[in-house]
Amino acid sequence: MNYQPSLNDLKAFACIAARQSFRKAADDLALAPSTLSHVIRSLEENLGVRLFHRTTRSVALTEAGEQLLARLQPLLRDLDFALEEVNSFRSKPSGVLRINTSEIAISMLLDDVVPAFLAQYPEMSLDLVSDGRLVDIVAEGFDAGLRLGESVPQDMIAVRFGGETRFLAVASPDYFDRHKPPQSPDDLKHHHCIRHRMPSGKLYQWEFERHGQEVRIDVPGALTLDHPGMMVKAALAGLGIAYVPLFLVADALDTGRLVNVLDDWCPTIPGLHLYYPGHRHVPKGLRAFIDEMKAHMKKTG
Repeated sequence: MNYQPSLNDLKAFACIAARQSFRKAADDLALAPSTLSHVIRSLEENLGVRLFHRTTRSVALTEAGEQLLARLQPLLRDLDFALEEVNSFRSKPSGVLRINTSEIAISMLLDDVVPAFLAQYPEMSLDLVSDGRLVDIVAEGFDAGLRLGESVPQDMIAVRFGGETRFLAVASPDYFDRHKPPQSPDDLKHHHCIRHRMPSGKLYQWEFERHGQEVRIDVPGALTLDHPGMMVKAALAGLGIAYVPLFLVADALDTGRLVNVLDDWCPTIPGLHLYYPGHRHVPKGLRAFIDEMKAHMKKTG
């Protein structure tokens, strides 16, 4: 076969496979969805095989597509490494750094780390993707992830960002004027709890621990939300008890707008960690970002 697809066409194919969506891949590649669709149709026609099964709701690789992706991914990674090695000869890093994390973590980064990083490295661009689900950062083309330490895959190198944290059960003083505060996790069964729906669609069971005793509670409640920030807002409105990270409610606890209960059942857990694969060459831009994070932690104590 004389046909040789372009590198951009192959990258487009790999991006669609990673995102499992033409629309999301088009956004990543800064292309119109119709343009991307035309690229893949041309690629399939020239190769003489179908690479994707398409419906109005989903995109999935065919057997030929899976085989092409398996061969292509190592080549694209090697190309990225080669370009990064060349980039290392520059006096300052340049290019795009892609990090997958949560909306809350992005908000924390925007307070100080991101402005300082972009000011110091004007040839770098940051692509921060907020995602409620824990993704495979390698398969989906990210340089790093940023999650709570307990969620970081064991085969990753992790760098701490901030100290330990806790999940706390909190509600407004008004709520506790109307309801007796719980004395044990089991008492939550008699309260209005603000439940959390996870990205998988499952309801999160509240987890507590004291003196080595672990308790998981499938709490009751008329209100279910899928965003911790909205859960805090609902708690402030007196709608019930929320179970959320300490850093989201620290100010409200300090000012008395929220009250903490079951404190001795809420142990500390590892805080946020930036993580990346140890078997890959670390891009110069990622090293610079990690240095900026460490400088921020040293400054804030």
